[in-house]
Amino acid sequence: MSHTKKRGPEISLEKKSQLVGVIAMGQSIGKAARKFGFSKSTAHDIWKKYQKTGSAENLPRSGRPRKLDERSECSIVRQALSERRKPFSEIANSCYPKVSPSTVRNVLRRHNIRRRVARRVPYLKKAHKKARLSWAKICKHYKVQHWKKRIWSDECYIYLGDNRGRIFVTRRPGEEFFEECCAPKFPQSSVRVMIWACIMKGKKGPLVVLEYPGGKGGGMNSKRYQEQVLDPVLKPFYEKVSKDKGGVEFQQDNAPSHRSKTTLKWFSDNQIRLSYHPPNSPDLNPIERVWWEIKKRLKDREHIPTTAEELISAVKEIWE
Repeated sequence: MSHTKKRGPEISLEKKSQLVGVIAMGQSIGKAARKFGFSKSTAHDIWKKYQKTGSAENLPRSGRPRKLDERSECSIVRQALSERRKPFSEIANSCYPKVSPSTVRNVLRRHNIRRRVARRVPYLKKAHKKARLSWAKICKHYKVQHWKKRIWSDECYIYLGDNRGRIFVTRRPGEEFFEECCAPKFPQSSVRVMIWACIMKGKKGPLVVLEYPGGKGGGMNSKRYQEQVLDPVLKPFYEKVSKDKGGVEFQQDNAPSHRSKTTLKWFSDNQIRLSYHPPNSPDLNPIERVWWEIKKRLKDREHIPTTAEELISAVKEIWE
């Protein structure tokens, strides 16, 4: 059985000339190879070729020559990186000479550039970016012990039959419409639950299903936040962990109900230390990963909740 040796990328003339130079000065092929990061056999072949031809230049490669020269390839790379949402077909149409979208794709792959799904991130204004940078500069000096004393909190909506994300099942051909192999697709559900929870290093805090009337003025306001979260849940949890660790700080985002005068007065009256969190920065809160995990486990359940009561029960079960 024959094996065809795959040719690697070409070695630059400059590097080969340097190798030839040190060997010609009396250094052994093995030492020269190690110095320039070649295998001994590659260094030997370069030296042998130099002795035979008097040159270290690369010979023309066999096969069909590339349609695009280096300048044209650089133009494609520049265009792809300056207009990142532009389809390969449009880039191909603007090239001269004309090329196919697959040629554009191959050129970009040679430069380690590929088409990927854009990441969803919070929208940030200049002021938000500045605040995040200031926060990061302060936090980079914190020791591990500091982070162990921070309580991270957040609210999260969980919808009945959340259609986002892909669900994988194991099946045979022809079983795609078996009930256990299908994921029910709901219209955007009006049934949702709002939960609040908190975590800290090595400790899971309480999870609360929030009650609110919904509609205009029926969301989470300062009064509901204090009555449903701060007084009955956060205060006893904060007091308990403060006895164990001391110097505990509480993190919350910048929602209006969190930074209202009455809420800030509540924190002051109850001697709960607040830690600053930059605006529009849920990605800087580790509890976001917890919400992702809860939603993932809901999708992975054999029985997918179909009512608000079942959804609440499932969320509590996952949390516990």
